[in-house]
Amino acid sequence: MLLDVRMPGMDGLEAARRILAAALPTRVVVTAALRAGVSGFLLKVAPPEDLVTAVRTVAAGHGLLDPAVTLRVIETYAAAPASDPARAAALAGLTDRETDVLALVAAGLSDAEIAARLYLGEATVKTHVSRILLKLGLRDRVQAVAFAYESGLVTPGGR
Repeated sequence: MLLDVRMPGMDGLEAARRILAAALPTRVVVTAALRAGVSGFLLKVAPPEDLVTAVRTVAAGHGLLDPAVTLRVIETYAAAPASDPARAAALAGLTDRETDVLALVAAGLSDAEIAARLYLGEATVKTHVSRILLKLGLRDRVQAVAFAYESGLVTPGGR
């Protein structure tokens, strides 16, 4: 489902909150505010081909951040309070390799880039990402990035 922040009657953020609260199996790309629990963020000025790619990416179960806002998202998490002890403790349930993969996901690397960095096959990376999401109870890569920062696994500018 593709929503706009500015819609008549109800804004896209409220619509996203209601859809996600209903636990419908819908991936949502909204052009503002990841805090509403959406799976992606794309600027309205994005070219049409980026919109198509975004919809396909989110529909495939991945998260998406428009590159133009990535720094702002990182700065938001950097300004957030210290790591959440419960989230930090949840990291103990991950293997060392899964922890490495999560850190690289949080750094914005693609599956192919992670595979090259860790000398793994891309399918192996996808398996690790799936297990990370399952073990941590996360919906997609966007939530995994947020979790990595909130747990203190990664910080802007380093690990």
